Amino acid sequence: MTSGAKSFRKPRPDLSRLIAFQVLSEVNEQDAYANLLLPKVLSETSLEKRDKGFITELVYGTLRMQGRHDWVLSQVSDRPWNEVDAGIVNVARLGLHQLFEMRVPNHAAVSATVEVARKVLGDSKATYVNALLRKVSAQTLADWLAKLELEYSHDSDKVRYYSVKYSHPEWIVSAYFDLLRSEEEVSIALASNNIAASPTLVAWPGRSSQADLVALGGRATQYSEFGATSVDIPSEIELVRHRKAGIQDEGSQLVAAIFAKAAVGKSSWLDLCAGPGGKAALLSSLAIQSGAAFTANEISPSRAKLVEQVIAGGRVLVGDGRQLSDTGERFDAVLADVPCTGIGALRRRPEVRWRRKASDLSGLTVLQRELFESALELTKVGGIIGYATCSPHLAETKVQVSSALRRHQNIRQIEVDSFLPVSLKDAVVQGSLQLWTHRHGTDAMFLSLFERTS
Repeated sequence: MTSGAKSFRKPRPDLSRLIAFQVLSEVNEQDAYANLLLPKVLSETSLEKRDKGFITELVYGTLRMQGRHDWVLSQVSDRPWNEVDAGIVNVARLGLHQLFEMRVPNHAAVSATVEVARKVLGDSKATYVNALLRKVSAQTLADWLAKLELEYSHDSDKVRYYSVKYSHPEWIVSAYFDLLRSEEEVSIALASNNIAASPTLVAWPGRSSQADLVALGGRATQYSEFGATSVDIPSEIELVRHRKAGIQDEGSQLVAAIFAKAAVGKSSWLDLCAGPGGKAALLSSLAIQSGAAFTANEISPSRAKLVEQVIAGGRVLVGDGRQLSDTGERFDAVLADVPCTGIGALRRRPEVRWRRKASDLSGLTVLQRELFESALELTKVGGIIGYATCSPHLAETKVQVSSALRRHQNIRQIEVDSFLPVSLKDAVVQGSLQLWTHRHGTDAMFLSLFERTS
C-alpha cells in the first residue's frame, strides 16, 4: 500500500495504547484522578497482566514527564504548543514517552501512536502527529537534553532548566531550592519524584501483621513495622480484599505510628480529617492495642463511608473539622492531617504537579490554620496534638508550626525524636518529622507534635 493510499485503510490501534490515551485524556481534560480511574478501567478489561503493566507505565510515566515532553514537542511544532488541539497534545505525549522513556523501538512507538491518532482524531491530525514524532525521533533524548542545557542552564535560568529537565512546575522547583539549598540535592529530589513507586501495603494490627505481608511475597518496609512493598496488584490480595490490610505509603504509616506512640496512655483519640481512611485504619487498630477509644471525622459523606469500612471499632463522624468543637466533646489526642498541596506524593499522584498552583497556597494555609485551631480547641489540657501534611513546602510546614507557637501560649512543641524508629535518620527539622522521597524512599510527609499545657 502506498503512503498516499494509507488513509483509506481502517485504523488498527493497539488496545493498550488506546486505553492509555483514553485515561490520559480524562485525567488531563476532565480532572479525573489516575490512581482511581486507571485501576477501574483495567479491572474491566480482559487484557493480560503484561499489557496492564504496559498501560500503567505509559499512563503514569506520561503524566509525570509531560512537562518535559511538551518542551521537546514545542521545539518541532510549527505552531505555539499551547494552541495545539488537546487530542494531538495527549497522543503526542504518549508517543514521545515511548520513544524516550520506555523499551519501545522508535519505529513501533511512532507507527503504533499514529494508529491511535487515526482512530481517535482522524487522518488529518494523525498526519500531524506522525510529523511531530518523526522530527523528535531524529534526535536522541541526550541530544534534546543537551539543547535544553545550552538554552537554560545559566544561573538566572536554573529554576526553568530544572523545571523542564525533571518535568516539574517552576513553583515546586523554587520551593525545593528554598528547602534543600543544595543544587545537587534539588536535582536528586526532583529525579526521585519521577521514579515509579512500588505499591506499599500496611498490616492493621489485630487483623494482620507485617509477617503476613512478607509471607505473600512482599518486602518489609525499612522503617515502618507494619508495611511491606508488594509485587502483586494490591486489590487482588486476599488480606486487602477482606479489609485486614490496606494500601498506604510508608511515610503515611510512620505519621500514624509516631502519633500513636505519643498518644500512648491517652484514653480518647481523634482523627480530625480522616478520609479516605488510610491513617484512620491503622490508628484505630493501634488505639485498640493502647486501650483508647477512637473517633474519626470526615467532612465528605462518601469518604466517611470509606473510613467506616476500614476502621477497627470506634465511630465515624461526618462534619466540618473546623466546627467539631461546637459539640462540646473533647479528646486526649487529636491528629489533624490537613488538606494540602500534596506535593510530597508526586511519584504516586503524578497529575498533582500539574493541577496545583502556587496560588493555591493562600487558601490552603488559611484552612490548615483553622483546622489547627479546631484541633487545639478539641484537645483536653495535657492532651496531644499532631499536625501533619503530605507536603514539604515551608508555608504548609515550618511556617505553620512557628505561627501556631506564636499565637498560642498554652501549647508547647514536643520533639519527635524519641518516637522515631531507631533506623530513621536525617528526618528531623526543628523538632518535627520531615521525610523526603530521595532520602527515605517514602512520600515527603511532615508531622509536628504539641502538648496543650493549659
